[in-house]
Amino acid sequence: MAEGPAIGRTVDAVNRLTARWAEAVGGSSAVHGPASPVAGRTVFSAAGVWPLLALLADGASGAARAELADAVGMPGDQAAAAARELLAAMTAMPGLNSALGLWTGPGLAVREEWRAGLPAGAHGVLNADLPSCQRELDAWAAERTGGLVERMPVALDEGVQLVLASALALRTEWPRPFDASTLTPDAGPWRGRRLAGLHRTGVRLDRVGVASGPHGHVTELKVPGNNGIDVHLLLGDHHMTPSQVLGTGVDILARRIPVVPGGQLPYGEVGPGLRVEQQRCTTPQPPELSVTTVAYDLRARHDLRLMHDLFGLTTALDPRAGHFPGISPSPLAVGQAEQSTVAQFGALGFRAAAVTAVAAAPGGAPPELRCTTTVVRARFDRPFAFLAVHRESRLTLTAGWVTDPTPSGDGPNPPR
Repeated sequence: MAEGPAIGRTVDAVNRLTARWAEAVGGSSAVHGPASPVAGRTVFSAAGVWPLLALLADGASGAARAELADAVGMPGDQAAAAARELLAAMTAMPGLNSALGLWTGPGLAVREEWRAGLPAGAHGVLNADLPSCQRELDAWAAERTGGLVERMPVALDEGVQLVLASALALRTEWPRPFDASTLTPDAGPWRGRRLAGLHRTGVRLDRVGVASGPHGHVTELKVPGNNGIDVHLLLGDHHMTPSQVLGTGVDILARRIPVVPGGQLPYGEVGPGLRVEQQRCTTPQPPELSVTTVAYDLRARHDLRLMHDLFGLTTALDPRAGHFPGISPSPLAVGQAEQSTVAQFGALGFRAAAVTAVAAAPGGAPPELRCTTTVVRARFDRPFAFLAVHRESRLTLTAGWVTDPTPSGDGPNPPR
């Protein structure tokens, strides 16, 4: 995807929403704190929400327009064009399928100038047979995500006049697969658990590095896919919260925080889960990167209304007035707003999907050793974060926090 100034600005806006969302869902509990909804495993996609918010901002007025514009990080009169450019760019990304859909009730008039900005063929009609319509929407979600998300995250009822939804599904394979094994950590929250471990070695020391952020140190490991989509694993200092680790990862993507690559690190414990050491060998060997992590399979559902400030929905949720005169002359308010998300990391690759929908209603020794080499060992054996990123544009497609990796024997091996 060629990145011009406009799409670069949009990518930055989406990634900033990723960081704010991470703060909202993971900022109140430390990595080793008690289990709670905000401290547990999660996965989410700001890239799935952002175009919907931008299109809503374009059709909103008053306080609703101002709040939505603030959430997307650009003026309302620029939001729709940015959304269309982002959707077109994502459609062109190898390994990523994305779609947008609009369904309206038979009695709802939609302004042509707003509808004309949507992708061709995106508009469908709801009728009185709500179970049939629900099956249609569920089938749309399943088809657009390759079956990873089986249902549309909003439910139809008689009050729903409009459904605006986005779907994205991404998959990538590792050019060099991991070796699967059983990993049993001897310390930390996963101590004694038999986990689906993954291990591989390589000579690219720059795949790993350490960043010093405002809240502590973060070890970043880039796992490159074969189609331009990479997964960045992020392990923070023990005291850091999920949001602090993910926020540092977003800052690394934006080049606001530098990363010291593995080849430039001194010997010793140089970062969270990261050690550089000398190793004796029989013959001269190049430096080596040794990675140990875990497989994971995450699924989450988010009610965006519970974070209405983050998504600019506070006023738009008020059913006592209409807030979207640029979409329809009929008064509309947001009645439902949810996202269903899946992420799977295994020995062969990574895949993820997200479906986001807004419904509007009225109102991770030889015997003789003569030589030495450098070995950088990265070990992700306690809770960590990840970002799935389009390599060229640095757009974050999905983000998440791993607290409950796959048990040994059950490891997913996507994307077979």
